[in-house]
Amino acid sequence: MPKYLIQASYTVDGLKGVLQEGGTGRRQAVERLVESVGGRVEQVYFAFGETDVYVIAEIPNNVASAAVGLTVSAAGKARTRTVVLLTAEEIDEAARQEVVYRAPGA
Repeated sequence: MPKYLIQASYTVDGLKGVLQEGGTGRRQAVERLVESVGGRVEQVYFAFGETDVYVIAEIPNNVASAAVGLTVSAAGKARTRTVVLLTAEEIDEAARQEVVYRAPGA
């Protein structure tokens, strides 16, 4: 199953919710969210800085991943960014692909 890195930044109201529920409460909510689309959360990390939360999850496909991001962002208490994670073997496969390309100005 594909892996994704989901990064979330809370709004002020979102941070108030974290203060009320705690980190474990939010982690449980994220686990339920990802499980609802057929996925599994590997890890949830809270962090300092511009990004408040990092989630590593297995999600069935890009459509399910997009549904997660849309749902969270539409709720208005956090903004998400999603990165598709690739294994070394997937990069090997990509490197073997025959691709036709001309660089600008070449």
